[in-house]
Amino acid sequence: MIRFENVSKRYPDGTTAVDDLSFEVAAGELVTLVGPSGCGKTTTMKMVNRLVDPSSGRILLDGADIADGDPVELRRRIGYVIQQVGLFPHRTVLDNTATVPHLLGVRRAKARERAAELLDLVGLDPSVHGDRYPDQLSGGQRQRVGVARALAADPPVLLMDEPFGAVDPVVRERLQSEFLRLQQSVRKTVLFVTHDLEEAVRLGDRIAVYGQGRIEQFDVPVTVLGAPANDYVADFVGADRGLKRLSVTPIEEGDLEQPPVVRLDDALPRELDARWAVVLDSAGALHGWLSAERARRSTGTVREHARRMEAWLPVGASLKQAFATMLQHDAGWIAVLDETGAGGAGRFLGVLTPGGLHEALRRSTAAQLRDVPRTEVALETVSGN
Repeated sequence: MIRFENVSKRYPDGTTAVDDLSFEVAAGELVTLVGPSGCGKTTTMKMVNRLVDPSSGRILLDGADIADGDPVELRRRIGYVIQQVGLFPHRTVLDNTATVPHLLGVRRAKARERAAELLDLVGLDPSVHGDRYPDQLSGGQRQRVGVARALAADPPVLLMDEPFGAVDPVVRERLQSEFLRLQQSVRKTVLFVTHDLEEAVRLGDRIAVYGQGRIEQFDVPVTVLGAPANDYVADFVGADRGLKRLSVTPIEEGDLEQPPVVRLDDALPRELDARWAVVLDSAGALHGWLSAERARRSTGTVREHARRMEAWLPVGASLKQAFATMLQHDAGWIAVLDETGAGGAGRFLGVLTPGGLHEALRRSTAAQLRDVPRTEVALETVSGN
């Protein structure tokens, strides 16, 4: 979809912002450009919609050289989201969102109808927020409007320049989650500029790590974190890159342990093979847990003595989410569910313990280095007398 061929940008004062870049972004792929300030990542992105023209080389969009067309028409076919959002203060949220379709000749009523659909898609109720003005919205809400406006003409390409950098960390994480959900639905080709490595790792299908005007490594997040291409990338991703891998390593069924299981309407078991058992309801859905000591000292049914289980996640959630859930609930393990079944019943799959989490991370690292599935990795352990 986007192809850079030996692209450079040099300014009259001799500054080289981008030096001989060649890379491709596939259709439907989200690529994050990450690096320190002044490294050329924003210049790279702005050359795609010709806000900056390259000094040499070619940029192809869907096979066509962007230099051959009208830059205004090009920009109307490319969504653009910036940190400051850039909403028109005198226009309502609905009219802001409908701006590009209206410029493209879509009737006002139809453009506003499309705008309402997009506001709903980004989590803003058009009946509530549509007639408001930008200064009546929170920062996070304005960013959502900016994303909706960029999508309004259904562009194949979306350029995002640190779009979530001006909001607080809690809102930022929420916006990232919302954008990931949105991208799964619309599958745009996205160039996403950020200086935040964790954001780049969380959002990107692939990451371009910039040095000074050049890409030092261009690969999937797990490879950038697990096998930095050189000392520069290793220093940039940091000594804690093993921890950062938690956010891109999913929970798999092979990571789980199988504790004893009892049902709500069972009589209390006299003996358990562990210190606790998982409690399921009659449909097999997770209810809670039961301690072996409580079962041994009490009488009646499991229902009377089971405790609710709040620490759980769906399979496929990240190990970072698992670790955070353990800390949030002060839990020695979390339940893992399969929510893909009919009705989203949440079939119980097993539990993830801190030891299992550590092994999953080690297995993921080894699998990536050996280029084999995680299930084929046998871990070596250190034991002592």
